[in-house]
Parts: sequence; structure tokens; C-alpha cells
Amino acid sequence: LVRMKFLQLLSRKPGKLGRLFQIPFCQNQFPYLCLATSACLQSKKKKVNSYEQVDQEKYKNLVYSVTSYKTSAQTPETILEEDTLLYGPPDKYRPPVKDETKAPKNCIPLINPNKRIPLLSSESNLPMKIPLQKTKMPSVTRVLQQTMSPQQAFYLERWKQKMIQELGKDGFAEYTKNLFLQGELFHAALESIFLSEKTATEEQREEDVDISGFLSSVQHVLEDVSEVKALESAVQHETLQYLGLVDCVAKYRGQLCVIDWKTSEKPKPFLKNTFDNPLQVAAYIGAINHDANYDFQVSCGLIVVAYKNGSPAHPHFMDPELCSQYWKKWLLRLEEYMDK
Repeated sequence: LVRMKFLQLLSRKPGKLGRLFQIPFCQNQFPYLCLATSACLQSKKKKVNSYEQVDQEKYKNLVYSVTSYKTSAQTPETILEEDTLLYGPPDKYRPPVKDETKAPKNCIPLINPNKRIPLLSSESNLPMKIPLQKTKMPSVTRVLQQTMSPQQAFYLERWKQKMIQELGKDGFAEYTKNLFLQGELFHAALESIFLSEKTATEEQREEDVDISGFLSSVQHVLEDVSEVKALESAVQHETLQYLGLVDCVAKYRGQLCVIDWKTSEKPKPFLKNTFDNPLQVAAYIGAINHDANYDFQVSCGLIVVAYKNGSPAHPHFMDPELCSQYWKKWLLRLEEYMDK
């Protein structure tokens, strides 16, 4: 305390504190001894710093790269660069293998090379109408339902739950019942038009379901349909062992097609909007070509989407190349069903 007061007094007078530390003065005066004693006491036991024991030269570059900002070539500028530096480049996303890259095990051709078509085909005015027999063979519809993609099944279930929420279970059951009845009446009306037995309006009066909009919708398509060879007729693939019920086989703009009539309340202007319908048509074409009951072969398809409000139907024509592509997809779906 005395020493501190002494230093404070000297600091108030200019020049006094400087003279205190001059060598001649410090050698003979008391303040020097006090300061020297204090320094000696502090230097007797110096605290050991563990950092000083580290090899400074060895870790110089590491410390420099950490403390410097964007000066080192290894310093990443973004989080993505940092991830790449730490973990390496990311693996590129590999999309799942699509059906186009897969090859079906049973490479049965769409067109039957062994089928002999008579030079003089039967020129009966009545289209073929073979009834569907109950067998253990799976139907085309069943195969497609059992092998639909998880995404398609999800959207179908979501639509179903939404309709149940709006209409209730009983209301939804009535709605689906009317949809099936509406489709049946529409097909029956088209059959009546092709057979010229009675007008579609007479068929419609038998049920309390209005299909006039659908019939108006397909009028421009019917003008291009001719030479009907089959109506609501069962088909069976004798080699692959599946069956189905084809809506119509006729010429559309001069080309023989399997025609599938569909009803919809929403527009479907593109073929992709018809979901699995192209596979269904390809399956029917393959079945007809391998069914001995039919003395002709088909290479084209047509999906006609008719609308309840009467707006013009969308005809989706499938040429031979497109039918062959969907035929391969159908074979894969059929194999998947058989494996299950």
C-alpha cells in the first residue's frame, strides 16, 4: 500500500516517474528494489502452458486454414461444397427400372404367325357375339386391378374416401351402381345402333338413366366406324391363358381395330389420361389373334372417351407400333399377376 501511494505521488509530478526508472537512480533508491523484488517473486514459479508444448510448426498450416476466411483453397464457400469435401460427391439418383427396359419372359408376339386366315372370310352380316364362359382363367380386368401401381392405387383409394365423405357409404354405393348401369346402357345402345334393331332412345327408356349425352358425344366417331366384326364378344388367349370381353371389333377409318368405349365426366384429351386402358386394348388384340374362334387378326386399337355433357368424344387411335409397346407392358403385368 505504501509503495502504491509512493508511485501515485510521483506520477502527479511531470518527469518524476521517468527519473525513477533511470539506471543511476534505480540502482541506489528504494523503489527499484521494491519492483525488482516483485518481479523476482513472480518469476520464481511460472505456470506451465500446455499449448506451448505443442509442435507449433507441425500444426501451423492447420491453424492458418481455420483462422483465415476464404483464403485457403480447402475452405468451402457453400454448404454443398463442405458436404462434398467431407463426404465426397453425392451418388447420382438412379430412377427405378421402367417397363420399357424390362423384357417379358414369355415373348409371345402380338400377331400370331401360325394363324391361318382363310382367303374367303365369312361374310356374315351379323357380328360375332361369343358369350363369356366361367373358367379358372383370370380376366384382363382382374389382372390389371391386381397389378396396378401403388401410386395409382393410392389415388383411387383417396378418390373413394373423398366420395364416401361427401355422399356417405350408402350414397357412394348408389353412385357406383349408377356408373355401372350407365356404362351398360351406353354399350347396349351402341350395340343396338350397329345391329340396327332399334333406336338408342327406345333402349334408354327402359331405365331411369340418361345416356343421351354420351350418344351425342360419339356421333362424329360413329361416322368413321364400319364393317363391325364383333360386339360384346368373349376372347381367350390359348397360350397365355387369360380371357376378356371385347366391346367392339370394327374398321375405323379403314383400319381394323379393337374398339373400347369409355364414359367419363371429366375430359381425357390424351391417351395417358386413360390409365391402363391401352394395356387392356392390347391384351384383347393379342387374345383375338390367338383365339381360334376368330378368323381374322387385328393390329390396331381405338379408345373412345364419351362425355356425359355431350361434348365431342376423344378418339385415341393406337397404331401397330404403339399396340406392340403396350403389348409388352401387358405381358409384364400378366407375369406379375402369375407370380403372385
